[in-house]
Amino acid sequence: MSASPNTASIDPNIFRAYDIRGIFGQTLSEACAEKIGQAIASEARDRHVSTLAVGYDGRLSGPALNAALIRGITAAGVNVVSIGMVPTPGLYFATVLLGTGSGIMITGSHNPTDYNGFKIMLGGETLADDAIQQLHRRIVSDDLHSDPVPGNVRQQNVQPDYIARIAEQRTLDTQKTPLKVVIDCGNGVAGPWVLALMKHLGCEVIPLFCDVDGHFPNHHPDPEHAVNLQDLIRTVKSSGADIGLAFDGDGDRLGVVDNHGNIRDTDELLCLFALEILRQHPGSEVVHDVKCSLNLRRLIENNGGTATMWRCGHSMIKGRMKQTGAAFGGEFTGHLFFAEDWYGFDDALYTAVRVLEMLIKAKNSQQDAAALFSAPLAGYPACIATPMIHISTSEERKFTIISELQKREFDNARISTIDGLRAEFSDGWFGIRASNTSPNLTLRAEADTADALQRIYTTIYSHLKQLAPELQVPEEWLKTGTTQETDHAFN
Repeated sequence: MSASPNTASIDPNIFRAYDIRGIFGQTLSEACAEKIGQAIASEARDRHVSTLAVGYDGRLSGPALNAALIRGITAAGVNVVSIGMVPTPGLYFATVLLGTGSGIMITGSHNPTDYNGFKIMLGGETLADDAIQQLHRRIVSDDLHSDPVPGNVRQQNVQPDYIARIAEQRTLDTQKTPLKVVIDCGNGVAGPWVLALMKHLGCEVIPLFCDVDGHFPNHHPDPEHAVNLQDLIRTVKSSGADIGLAFDGDGDRLGVVDNHGNIRDTDELLCLFALEILRQHPGSEVVHDVKCSLNLRRLIENNGGTATMWRCGHSMIKGRMKQTGAAFGGEFTGHLFFAEDWYGFDDALYTAVRVLEMLIKAKNSQQDAAALFSAPLAGYPACIATPMIHISTSEERKFTIISELQKREFDNARISTIDGLRAEFSDGWFGIRASNTSPNLTLRAEADTADALQRIYTTIYSHLKQLAPELQVPEEWLKTGTTQETDHAFN
C-alpha cells in the first residue's frame, strides 16, 4: 500500500515500551490521535475485536483527543463504548464489564500537564514493546482498515458497576470500627470516584484536592515524590486521621501516609500484601519490578512464595502475571496488581480498599497504621536507600548509556540486565534504567549500612561519570551515605 501523506507528522518517539505518550499540540496532535485510533482499530479487527471501550482522564487535552481517537476508530469500522472521564482502572474495569478485554485509556498519568497519551488493551492483552511499534508500522505503511460503514458509538457510565463490584468483593465494617481517612487526589481524575467509593463503604473522609482540574493547581498528582505528599502529611497529623491515601493523576498508583504522618513506600505495601496473599494462597508467585527492595524477595521466599523480578511498566508486570498465573504483583512506583480476588490490573482504588480492610483488622487488634506496615518486616535488615533519582538526558542518549553500562564489569556482583542494569552485592544493590515515559535515567541504591550504600553509590557514580560526564548525578551519597529523603520503608 502507498504511504499515507500524514505519516511524516507523526513522531515515532511517542510509541514507547508500554504506551503511547507525547506533548499535546506538539508531538501528539488531534490528527495524530485520529490516525492512531484508526491503527488500533485496524489491529483490533485483525484480532477479531469489534468493540473498544474508550475513556479519558482529567487533563485539559482529554476531550479533544477523545473525539479524534473515536473518529479514527469508527472510520475503521469498529464500534466504541464511550465511558467518558474516568480513572484508568475504570477503563480496565469497563473492558471486563463488556466482556471484550479491549479498550483505550487516554491519559498522561503522572507526566507534566501538557503531556497525554494512550494505554491500550486488546483481547485482554495490554499492548507493549513490538505490539506498540506495530501500530506505528501500520500508520507508516498505510496498513489501515477504512470501512464504508463506520462503527457506532454509545455512551455508558461504568462507575456504579465498578463500585458495586468492589463492595461485593471486599467488606469494611466501618460501623463497628470507624475509619477517618484523608484522601489527596492532587486534582486528578480519581477524586470523584474515590469519594463515591469511600462514601459507599462508610468511611469518614477528609478530602484534599478531589475536584478534577487539569491545571493541577495545588501540587502535581504523583505520590512517588515526597514533595507532593506534604499537604497529606500535615492533614493526617492535624486531624488525627487513621491513614492518608494519595492517588496519582489517572488513579492507577497509590501513595500511603500512616497515622503518624510517615510515608510508607510501595516496598512496604508490597511486603504487607505479599504476606497476606501467601497466607491465603500458599506457594503463590509474586512479581515485582527491578526497583524493589531485597527485603521483598527475602520475605516472599521466607514465606514459601516465588519472587519473580521483572521489567518495569504496568503492561510488563501484567503480562508476566498473566503468563505465569501469579497471584500478585507490583512496581516501586505505586502500581499494584491483584489477581487472586480482582482482575490483575493496576487499580489504586481497589488497592486502597484492601489497605483499609487490613487497617480495620489491625485496629481490632489494638494496632494503628504505623504498626500495620512495620509488622511484616520485623526481623529483616533495616536497609538504607536513596530515593528514586531521576537523571536528565535525551531520549536517544538514555538508551546508549544503559547499553554501555551493561558491558562493564562489576566485581562480585550478581548482574541482571532484564531491565537496564541491576547489580546486587552481598550487602546491597543499585539499579539504573532508561525511563520509558520521560528523557531520564532512573537510579536507586540500597544497602544494609551507610558505609555500604556509600561504596555502592560511588561505584555506579564513577561509571556514569566515565561514560557520560555531562550528566548531573547527585553527589551527596558519596560523602555521607545518607539522604534527606530516604526510602521510608527501610531507613
